[in-house]
Amino acid sequence: MESKHKQAGLTDQDVIGMYETMLLTRRLDERMWLLNRSGKIPFVVSGQGQEAAQVGAAYALNRKEDYILPYYRDYGVVLAFGMTVRDLMLSAFAKAEDPNSGGRQLPGHFGQRKNRIVTGSSPVTTQVPHAVGIALAAKMDRKPIVSFVTFGEGSSNQGDFHEGANFAGVHKLPVIFMCENNQYAISVPLNKQIAARVSDRAAGYGMPGYTIDGNDPIEVYKCVKEAADRARRGEGPTLIEALTYRLTPHTSDDDDRSYRTVEEVESAKKEDPLHSFRLYVKEAGLLSDEREEQLEKEIAAVINDATEYAEEAPFANPESVLQFVYAEEEREAEK
Repeated sequence: MESKHKQAGLTDQDVIGMYETMLLTRRLDERMWLLNRSGKIPFVVSGQGQEAAQVGAAYALNRKEDYILPYYRDYGVVLAFGMTVRDLMLSAFAKAEDPNSGGRQLPGHFGQRKNRIVTGSSPVTTQVPHAVGIALAAKMDRKPIVSFVTFGEGSSNQGDFHEGANFAGVHKLPVIFMCENNQYAISVPLNKQIAARVSDRAAGYGMPGYTIDGNDPIEVYKCVKEAADRARRGEGPTLIEALTYRLTPHTSDDDDRSYRTVEEVESAKKEDPLHSFRLYVKEAGLLSDEREEQLEKEIAAVINDATEYAEEAPFANPESVLQFVYAEEEREAEK
């Protein structure tokens, strides 16, 4: 019988790449927590538990042409799209070389022009109408480009989501909305956020909506691939709700014990997508114990290098705070 990933159109190499990216994402996230707790970096926004949804979706897109507008937990998405561990460490240390913002913004505000990663902003959900605008431009230019935007289930209650989804539905734009439903909007549990499924909202905006297992990267891949193909055919947007679980506190400044039990988190860890996908890859004969051990060493070396480089890199000159704020050339021309 054909394997699950081949039925989805994935090659063995694709699956190996997906697992390696998920593992890299997790180990990078873990290192950032250690750096924060040792006082070396000020802030961590974690995506532990959501790697399968992120990496599965990224692999379903055209990573040389499509645009992504990730939300602040999407280390797996941006790594898959070409951002490096050094890039992300420079951001964590708020150094001048940080390609996201030159150390100006908190970690998780991803932005890198060369990889078509559109800059995020601190107000949640503002990336949704921006993604819709990119999709409109692609349609007007008649380019086969898909815009992919992610957000949490809490964000699906914001006006930006509804306005963006409505506009995309009316104009049949090539945009994919993916909600990474991790069960908590900071401290507010899902049952106090929404009365039904996030995907049910798709019907009101004239697009298909799907609720899928966000712990299964292959299922996520299939759903996002179908949505991308649909968008390229000119059939409009899709709303995908990937069910996941946030295994860590909201951020390094949050104490999640105040709103959920240790037992709940421990129970969720039994369904950790990294562990379940590792088992799948091993059972498919694509990962030996020896290769896994070697991979862990390779990833540790990459993260160690990035940590050392970022820690030693210079901070921005304080005078640079006014860069990109004023259009100096235009102001000089006006004089």
